[in-house]
Amino acid sequence: MEITLNDVFYSYNAGTPLENEVLRGLNLKLDSNKITAVVGRTGSGKSTFVQHLNGLLYPTRGSVHVGDAIIKSGSKRKPVLFDKVGIVFQMPEHQLFEETVLKDVSFGPRQLGWPQDLIRAKALEALRLVGLDESFGERSPFELSGGEKRRAAIAGVLVMEPSVLILDEPTVGLDSEGKQSLMELFLSWRKEKQRTLVIVTHDMDLLAEYAEDVIVFESGKVKLKTDPLTLFTYYRKEIEALGLKLPLALSLVEQLNAKLYTPITVESVKKEAILAQLADHFLIPSGKGGV
Repeated sequence: MEITLNDVFYSYNAGTPLENEVLRGLNLKLDSNKITAVVGRTGSGKSTFVQHLNGLLYPTRGSVHVGDAIIKSGSKRKPVLFDKVGIVFQMPEHQLFEETVLKDVSFGPRQLGWPQDLIRAKALEALRLVGLDESFGERSPFELSGGEKRRAAIAGVLVMEPSVLILDEPTVGLDSEGKQSLMELFLSWRKEKQRTLVIVTHDMDLLAEYAEDVIVFESGKVKLKTDPLTLFTYYRKEIEALGLKLPLALSLVEQLNAKLYTPITVESVKKEAILAQLADHFLIPSGKGGV
């Protein structure tokens, strides 16, 4: 599903002495079936931007086109957008509230009036997608481990079968193993369903590993839209100015290049590709003096 923003402005407390303009004339297109990362300083407008994509917020001026739906100031609310564009907020486990996991996962479909048999089938499928079997359905969400709670909360978004899934800082509070496990979950879902992912993040390693496109926000505007390799190759100063760090593998290459006569030019920003390139660069061929 394609999403287009045309001259979108948004102000909190619009028309009052406390008015705060957060988005300033966004013109942007999100391509279908891609993984797009959204980065920028805290307060640059990232979260406000993604909340416009499913109608949680409506523009003060301008319009947002989500498939065939148009969102603009004064538009009638369109619940169908919550079906098409799902958002997984930071620490989603804090949003659990029902008696059982199955009831919690089923909440969205119930609000849209889905048939009961379809609700149950889709809820169980969503639990399967996040790695929780049917036995979790009748358990209280408050008896689950932290990781299980997060997966159950995510199932409550996936059950709606959104065409676009927005992840707002999805790996906050997780260790490296937890981050990888969660991202593999989203990638598996995307591959199975052929969907679009939008990831809001400060984690440059996550961006380098998974993103195909990158949107950089600054002061409520899109500073640039590019791909990860171009971002880290040609926009180093811009990254540093926004307080963002290079991915760890690229930082290693930069440190090595400072000591090499012939610098290494990376061909990919993914960690495994960089490590393979480094191995090839420093490998001494057999019979040429190697050990």
